[in-house]
Amino acid sequence: MKKLLTGNEAMARGAFEAGVHYAVAYPGTPSTEILENMALYEDIYSEWAPNEKVALETAIGASLAGARALASMKHVGVNVAADPLFTFSYMGVNGGMVLITADEPGMHSSQNEQDNRNYARFAKIPMLEPSNSQEAKEYMKVAYEISEKYDTPVLYRVTTRVCHSKGIVTCEDRNQVSYRDYEKNIPKNSPTPIHSRQMRHKVESRMLELADLSEKSELNQVIDNKSSVGIIASGCSYVFAREVFGNDASYFKLGFSYPLPIKALVDFSKSVEKVIVIEENDPLIENALKQEGIEVIGKDVFPYYGEMTPDVIRKSYFGKTLESIEYDESKVVPRPPTLCAGCPHRGFFYELGKRKNTMISGDIGCYGLAFAEPYNAMDMSLCMGASLSMGHGAQKIFNMKNSDMRVVSVLGDSTFFHTGINSLLTVAYNNSNTINVVLDNRITGMTGHQENPGTGYTLNGDPAKEADIEALVRATGIEHVMTIDPNNLEQVKKSLDWAYAQTEPCVIITRFPCVLKKFSDEDKVEFKGAFTEKCHVLDSCIGCKKCLKTGCPALSFIPETKKVVIDRNQCVACEVCAQVCPVDAIEKEVK
Repeated sequence: MKKLLTGNEAMARGAFEAGVHYAVAYPGTPSTEILENMALYEDIYSEWAPNEKVALETAIGASLAGARALASMKHVGVNVAADPLFTFSYMGVNGGMVLITADEPGMHSSQNEQDNRNYARFAKIPMLEPSNSQEAKEYMKVAYEISEKYDTPVLYRVTTRVCHSKGIVTCEDRNQVSYRDYEKNIPKNSPTPIHSRQMRHKVESRMLELADLSEKSELNQVIDNKSSVGIIASGCSYVFAREVFGNDASYFKLGFSYPLPIKALVDFSKSVEKVIVIEENDPLIENALKQEGIEVIGKDVFPYYGEMTPDVIRKSYFGKTLESIEYDESKVVPRPPTLCAGCPHRGFFYELGKRKNTMISGDIGCYGLAFAEPYNAMDMSLCMGASLSMGHGAQKIFNMKNSDMRVVSVLGDSTFFHTGINSLLTVAYNNSNTINVVLDNRITGMTGHQENPGTGYTLNGDPAKEADIEALVRATGIEHVMTIDPNNLEQVKKSLDWAYAQTEPCVIITRFPCVLKKFSDEDKVEFKGAFTEKCHVLDSCIGCKKCLKTGCPALSFIPETKKVVIDRNQCVACEVCAQVCPVDAIEKEVK
């Protein structure tokens, strides 16, 4: 049976065919759909975890208990999961264990573009890199064979293009793999120093065996076009190179990319007159070849950042690109991303942006867009859960300098569960006087509406215990807590006035669903009537444009009439604009 699948869908299919029993992830572009598709297979138990560290740790537990297990995350998520990963490399597996890292050259929706091939070298584990959907499925089965045969977790690296591009995939039946027996094995599974020293020797011995396997692996292919030019690449870089050079070059395609099959690479390099290494981000292959005395063309020609798309390769190597339609770029109006019409974060940031002598510490989520006009309500962000701890550190310094600056730290509900709770603990424990805000829009918004511990439902839609954010906040020791409706600007103002007056740590929780959320039965009761109405502008509009400062994309100013209009297709009657209008010229439509 053949299907047209994205790489993410194909990896889920590959895990199914490989007999995987347990899969877990924290959502993050471009990896999110892997687990969403995994959940479609009844033979695999799949679940969301609060963060990537927890995801990997639960998958490790499943592996040690005898299941074939999988953990999936985006590249920055592996940073969070690195602690258990490095030690698990020492311990080894029982049931096969694969960690998917979805890297993002070009930073389409990420704060950096780190090259996670480095993790394979650093953690001393094998790495596979598929270049298309068919390989994404097939390599998954090979990964589990390697994992169990060599007693090692396997790093399975893909990039945005592999994750989201579609290709024809030949689907096969599931390999019904039995659970392995669990046997108590303290020297293997308890990495205290006396045991870890022995594990360390095992890791080095294993890497030698894996290096030999890589040299012979069919996942590494030579495409000999009898050319004097040889190109070495892996993943999508290989596909992009083929599009540019076609049959005018020979290729060494890396699929089993760590340990590098260095002998085979050197032999290939010596068979051609010119060696070109095309790799995204870090020059890992290039440097390895140079250490062997091979002269290569690499990052001296190709950029050190971004995707190695055909246009990039063509322009870097040949100095030109294919002909395309020419246009006057000065006439293209820039369209920065913005909060959706009806976004529950809009009213809060509209008011917060007015506060003086304030540093606003942000986090990873849709609300990161508050840095831009018209809000100007976010000054910095770093990584998941960092807003509260960064803000705490900044506030301590402002206090030491006797400055009147106040720090407002902002993060979303899923981010709070991810690592924000830990950060809030340090705020409470060290008696900070930061103003901390949890924007609870009742779902994991930015990655496409995945459930989390605060939504009351699991990945499969089963009812679950709903974590009470206010109760969690109070459990950290913080006494000053207020929950508000962020669409009510009067509530927002009063809550900020209250918070700025505090001399101890305080927390504001804004509670209102994402405008795109599919309402649960509980949502329909709590937020009855939300998003079911429309607003319109009356003739009494004076064209002052004050409502436009809310940043709502449903609002437009018409120069000819000098009045504002509302796009009914976008409006959901959150009424933030109506509360801002100085002449009450915006109201709900009469049904």
